Amino acid sequence: MRDKLLKYKIGITLIPGIGSINAKKLIAYTGNIEAVFSEKKKNLLKIPGIGDSLAANIINHSILERAEKEIEFIERYGIKYSYYLDKDYPSRLKNCEDSPVILFYKGDVEFNQTKVLSIVGTRNATDYGKECCNKLLSDLQSRRHDVLIVSGLAYGIDICAHRAALKNGFDTVAVLGHGLGTLYPAVHKATAKDITKQGALVTDFVSDTKLDRNNFVKRNRIIAGLADATLVVESAIKGGALITADIAQSYNRDVLAFPGRVGDQYSRGCNWLVKTNKAALIESVEDLEYQLGWESPLNASAPKQTELFVEISEDEQRIVQTLRESGELPIDLICIHVDMPVSKVSALLLNLEFAGMVRSLPGKVYRLTR
Repeated sequence: MRDKLLKYKIGITLIPGIGSINAKKLIAYTGNIEAVFSEKKKNLLKIPGIGDSLAANIINHSILERAEKEIEFIERYGIKYSYYLDKDYPSRLKNCEDSPVILFYKGDVEFNQTKVLSIVGTRNATDYGKECCNKLLSDLQSRRHDVLIVSGLAYGIDICAHRAALKNGFDTVAVLGHGLGTLYPAVHKATAKDITKQGALVTDFVSDTKLDRNNFVKRNRIIAGLADATLVVESAIKGGALITADIAQSYNRDVLAFPGRVGDQYSRGCNWLVKTNKAALIESVEDLEYQLGWESPLNASAPKQTELFVEISEDEQRIVQTLRESGELPIDLICIHVDMPVSKVSALLLNLEFAGMVRSLPGKVYRLTR
C-alpha cells in the first residue's frame, strides 16, 4: 500500500534552505509532516529559525509535484525508504541531531545489528592500508563476529572495506553522496551491485541530485552516525576521513585509527588523531575488541546466573526490566522510560555494570549482558 504521507516526507527535504534540523523543528511545531505544507505563512514565521524567505519556500507547492516524481522513481526501481520517526529507522542514526529526515536505500539490510563499524580512509590507499583493512575483516570473520561494515564506496580504503566485507560474508552499507539515479565512481558499479545483494546502497539525496563535492562531505555524517565506531585506516592530514572521524567524535562515538610510519603522507592523519587523543590506536582485531567491548563468540563463556547471587534495588529492577523489553537503549531514553534524572540513572547503571548485569556500549548506549 502506498504511503499517503510519502510526498510530504520527501517534499520537506526539497525545500531550499531547510536542513535536517530545521525540518524536524518544523514537524514538531506544526504537529505532523502534512501540516508543514498546509500551515499559513504567518504561522510559519512564528517558528524560530523560519524567516520570510524560508516560509515562502515552504508554501511553494511545486515542491510536492517534484516529490511525486521521486515517488515514481522509487516505485519503478524498487527503492526502499525509512522516515526518521519510523520504527525501522537506524537507531544509532536517530540519536544524531542532524540525521536525515528520510533515507533511501537499495538492497536489504538490518541497520540495527548489534555490531556496526564504519571504515574510512584515503582515496590513495597504499598496500599497507589495504593489508590492514583486509586482515582486520578476515580476523573478525575468523573470530566469528557478526558485523555490519559501513563506508562510502569511494576509491581507496572505502572500496577495499566493502570488498573485504563481501569476501568475508559481512553485510555492508555504502553511503552515497548523490541520489540513486546514478553511481559514482562508475568503475565500482559491479561492487555496488553485489552490495545490494549483501547489504544496501544508502543516501538521503533524491534521484536526480547532481554530483557536488559538498554532498560527499555531507554524507559523512551518515557514515559516522550509523555505527558504533569509526575506524580510520589511512589518511593524509586533511581529508574526508578526518571529517568523518570528527563527526563521529561529536556524536560521542568511538574513533579508532591504525598507526603508520612517521613521515608517510597517508599516515599523518591517523598519527595525528592518536597523538591528539582523538582516536584510539589499534594494531589488531584484539585491540578493536578491547576498545569496543566486543567479545568474540569464540571466547564467550556460559551464561552467568547473575540474578541468583546479586540483590538489586527496585529502581535497578526497573532499569533491568526496561532493557529486557527494549533491547539496547541510550541513557536519555532509559531516563524517560523509568522517569528518573540522568544523574541517578548513571549511578544505577554503574552499579549494574559492576554486578555484571549491564554492558555499556559506545554512544552511552546500554544493554543487558544476557
